[in-house]
Amino acid sequence: MKHILTLFLLVVLFFSCQKTPNEVIIENLKCEYLQNPIGIDNETPRLSWQLTSSTNGIAQKAFQIILGTDSLFMAKSQIWDSGKVDSDKNLVKYSGPVLQPFTKYFWGIQVWDNHGTSSISKVATFETGMMHMSNWKGSWITDTRDIELKPAPYFRKEFKPYKKIKSARAYVAVAGLYELFINGEKIGNHRLDPMYTRFDRRTLYVTYDVTKNIKNGENAIGILLGNGWYNHQSTAVWYFHEASWRARPSFCLDLRIEYEDGSVETVSTDNSWKTSLSPVIFNSIYTAEHYDARLEQPGWNIPEFDDSGWKEASYTPAPSGNIVAQTLHPIRNVEKILPDTMRKFDDFTYVFDLGRNIAGVSQLKVSGENGTIIKLVHGELLNEDGHVDLSNIDVHYRPTDDSDPFQTDIFILNGKGEESFMPRFNYKGFQYVEVKSDKPILLNQNSLTGYFMHSDLPQAGKIKSSNPTINKIWVAGNNSYLSNLFGYPTDCPQREKNGWTGDAHIALETGLYSFDGITVYEKWMADHRDEQQPNGVLPAIIPTDGWGYHWANGPDWTSTIALVPWNIYLFYGDTKILEDNYKNIKRYVDHIDEISPNGLTDWGLGDWVPVKSRAPKELTSSAYYYTDASILSQIAAILGYHEDEKKYAQLAAKIKNSINIKYLDEDSGIYGSGMQTELCVPLFWGIVPDRLIEKVAANLVKKVEEDSFHIDVGILGGKAILNALSENGYANAAYRVASQETFPSWGWWIVNGATTFYENWNIEAKRDLSLNHIMFGEINAWFYKALGGIKPDPKQPGFKNVLLKPYFVEGLDSFSAEHDGPYGKIISSWKKEDNKVFYSVTIPPNSSATISLSGKQILIDNKSIGLPI
Repeated sequence: MKHILTLFLLVVLFFSCQKTPNEVIIENLKCEYLQNPIGIDNETPRLSWQLTSSTNGIAQKAFQIILGTDSLFMAKSQIWDSGKVDSDKNLVKYSGPVLQPFTKYFWGIQVWDNHGTSSISKVATFETGMMHMSNWKGSWITDTRDIELKPAPYFRKEFKPYKKIKSARAYVAVAGLYELFINGEKIGNHRLDPMYTRFDRRTLYVTYDVTKNIKNGENAIGILLGNGWYNHQSTAVWYFHEASWRARPSFCLDLRIEYEDGSVETVSTDNSWKTSLSPVIFNSIYTAEHYDARLEQPGWNIPEFDDSGWKEASYTPAPSGNIVAQTLHPIRNVEKILPDTMRKFDDFTYVFDLGRNIAGVSQLKVSGENGTIIKLVHGELLNEDGHVDLSNIDVHYRPTDDSDPFQTDIFILNGKGEESFMPRFNYKGFQYVEVKSDKPILLNQNSLTGYFMHSDLPQAGKIKSSNPTINKIWVAGNNSYLSNLFGYPTDCPQREKNGWTGDAHIALETGLYSFDGITVYEKWMADHRDEQQPNGVLPAIIPTDGWGYHWANGPDWTSTIALVPWNIYLFYGDTKILEDNYKNIKRYVDHIDEISPNGLTDWGLGDWVPVKSRAPKELTSSAYYYTDASILSQIAAILGYHEDEKKYAQLAAKIKNSINIKYLDEDSGIYGSGMQTELCVPLFWGIVPDRLIEKVAANLVKKVEEDSFHIDVGILGGKAILNALSENGYANAAYRVASQETFPSWGWWIVNGATTFYENWNIEAKRDLSLNHIMFGEINAWFYKALGGIKPDPKQPGFKNVLLKPYFVEGLDSFSAEHDGPYGKIISSWKKEDNKVFYSVTIPPNSSATISLSGKQILIDNKSIGLPI
């Protein structure tokens, strides 16, 4: 018996502080989804907050935001007062006077709750950056036009402030990658800034607070530039070395110093800056980095360094006419990993095992003779003889000689005691590092350290179950998701590092349930807009140098243009991403409509890397085409474009009808030949006619039973299979599939030692065998959606109303899921004891939940709610 009830504001929260009854605390104030950001360019930034309380039933009834240029909000400094607004919203766009560049704004909020009590937040801040291109003072500079020159360039500039400094900000825009130094100290802990974009259409700049780094007297700024994706000197099948934007790395910098007397001085890039080649003798974002410590110039980035042998910098054109702020969570060295083991072959060869697969870098500390050449080979596999094997990840590399070995850093020692090396402008995918030297060196297990690098997103969810394999699957899935997030989602961190659209939308919900990823996805959708052709076509990989417009870019992959904005809207309740991308989605859908007048399309890759059965490409591509049209219609309704709402609803109905006419046998309830993907994809995406859902679902579970409750799908079926089963009455069967530990299954990877998700179900496959791929990652989202039962409500998105429908599946004794949504922490937890299921729910203040449960009797707080048996 199903019972549906709505619980308003059931709050079960624990605080370390004491509060009086009904006390409400306003916390987690953010601007543009970041806490106290600096250097934003948005003229109408979004402000958000959350409520916490120890009292059940708290709801916001009104709010008032005050914003000014000091933290006391004195009348003369007050810029905006929203007035008391009767609303339960916790996400508001700034709508006051025009924000000025280079300005720190303070803001706070007062909230009135449903008990008539008001609460006042602590003060939060945000700081504007350039705001407009015209505010840049510096010029773009480089050292040479030679794109084949291998060593990375140093740049330096000395300056001397003459007054007492109030604040100082460095604004750095780079074509390529960089590290910034002031007086010898590296500024910030970001890695691989700025994020990868279509450089000739959009270039990002980063802002730093360097007030504490500048001293009285002489100061020096140092910049080290790296190639990144801008000047790709390695050669692979995607032709990045032939990118139309390719040039020697360059940069523009403004160091804006505000003095106590209110005056401003800006130290900017021009041809008075000096430049020299650095010890980074080669760097490739794709392959590795080479460093010759004999070429070090101690003190190059501090005052009074003798740069008489350096040359003047050269002016160069800006890479694009669109230099905008990088407003997202940065890449960092997030986790330090010590090796599990070290095997010494001899004094020339050592192999380190980190015990897990990661994306990132290794750091080596070593002593040796001057001129000793050390190679660090990074890989996911070992040969039978114990040496690192690259054969599963170097298949797309096309080297022109042996000077740039794949995933192999080269470190040349200067012989001056213990030396340390860690790449600055590269990352790799690896578990093992083989250290090879041309002269004897003495290493121990502590000589090498691994660093797990990725976009450093706040964690937004976790799960825990009574099944250890399920727990390990979730951890491995998260490891692969993060290993493939470097300012844009990628397929793998070693063989390609490409922004494959299909992999990204498959893993989208997996990422959003576990991590607060909106800033990265908003940036990536800007990449989509940059890459879209006038006719609506998108490339299969984004960003791209031009590869991917000719192959693999059908709707089963590039539906990211609709799926990403729609899911961000569902998870965050923010319409901005819908507004920003509406015209692009429309252009994309219109193009498919133009080339597919019958409502069917076979444009795409199909169910990539299946177990044994491959569904018709036309069926799966048309299913995504239908989904795009359906999403477009819903977005049009939300944004008030009612003619478009009708138009695209009709188009979606046409596509759905065309699919069913061609592929559905209504008598048998079979799509096509009845493969798992052929059945689960129409079920999951809502293509099956309502009257036949039960019949098609029964055929799906029958097919799964025939396969001994194992998957027989590729990545498109992998997105749909578990959801299609659990959402249509077969949650127990879905769990049996999800928890399998024999081939083919996620658990098969785990019991064979996987710490990340693989590219292929067959762990002995001869191709398509990256050991760190996220394209089969939907299972992690399914844990939240099915076992935890947590879903956003499309009618009240952003988890304003939480849909809770957990399945208490056979074979699992307990399960708990948590998700930190825009209103706070949601917890859905259950355990089985004595033939009973104990279910606990936590819903944050100012939100509600609709709970759907099945059982013979349901008790709330040990009291029956009187359900009939």
